[in-house]
This record gives sequence, structure tokens and C-alpha cells, in this order.
Amino acid sequence: MRIVVLVSGTGSNLQAVIDAVKAGELDVEIAAVGADREGTYGVERSSEAGLETFVVNFNSFPTRAEWDDALTARVASYAPDVVVSSGFMRIVSPEFIDTFNGKYLNTHPALLPAFPGAHGVRDAMAYGVKVTGCTVHWADAGVDTGPIIAQEAVVIEDSDTEESLHERIKVVERRLLVSTLATLAAAP
Repeated sequence: MRIVVLVSGTGSNLQAVIDAVKAGELDVEIAAVGADREGTYGVERSSEAGLETFVVNFNSFPTRAEWDDALTARVASYAPDVVVSSGFMRIVSPEFIDTFNGKYLNTHPALLPAFPGAHGVRDAMAYGVKVTGCTVHWADAGVDTGPIIAQEAVVIEDSDTEESLHERIKVVERRLLVSTLATLAAAP
């Protein structure tokens, strides 16, 4: 299975995928890693791993539609079977998703459909739930909507801060992303 991974930040989920591929635990080809802005550690990690990288800088385009068209064209140039949003903090258009036949995989640090959006961890804590977690799903035109593929719960401890809880969720999220990709890659 050929994938393109999109990042906006440090790329810790991406690193888990890179490590699993190198260890022979994940049978995917990472065709390229792309970012929406310059200077992301995710792109730096990818370069260090010998992967092709690209940036389609959101701020370099006068409109969201023009950026989305450029991103779509660049990702499509790698002919991926699946596009992986790995902490990619931009909403893509329905046309982007349709270009890849709906195979746009996203991770989210909450048990969707609860607590969608950019602040899932903070929102879960503010609401007072005792259990949150992470979700891997096929993204659609909504925000953190689309068919859920896998979820795993994480108990919120009394001593948790937003940061400590998010770090514990990220550990589960990395494992869940790799196992989901392995399942998808093994499917006929």
C-alpha cells in the first residue's frame, strides 16, 4: 500500500509509521511526506529518514481553494492508495477527498463523535468525562466526521493536565495508527 503522509507539526505519529516500516512491522511504502507550512519537524524527520518531502505552504496562496488545488495536485502526483493526515491541522475540500476516493485517513485525540475539532483533549477535560481516547477514521467533508475505523479509550486520571493527558493519548494514537495501516495494507 502506497501512502502520502501530511503533517503540520512535530510528526510523532509519522515517526511511529516510519519506525514500523523500517522494523518490517508495517508493509507500506511512504511515497512522500507533505506539510502545510515551512519548518515543521515532521518534514525534518522525514528528510532524516530519507523520504521525499514537500511543502504546500498555506500562507503562499491568496485563497484556500487555490491552496487546496495545489495540495491536491501535489499529493496526487505520488499516486497514493491512502493519504494519511498525521496531525495535519488544515481542513481539506470535498474535492481533495474525492480525488483520493475517500481514502483520507485521520487520527483524532478523542473518542469521536465526542469532542471533534482542534481541542479534543481540552474539551474532554472541560466537560468532565472520566474516559476519552483516540480515533482513527476516514475523513469526509465534515470536521472530524466520517466512518470510524478504530478507537481506543484512555482513562483521565485525577492528576492529568491537558498536556499530560494528550501525551498519554498520543502513545495510544501512534499504536492505533500503525495497527490500522497494517490492517488496511493486508486487506485484499
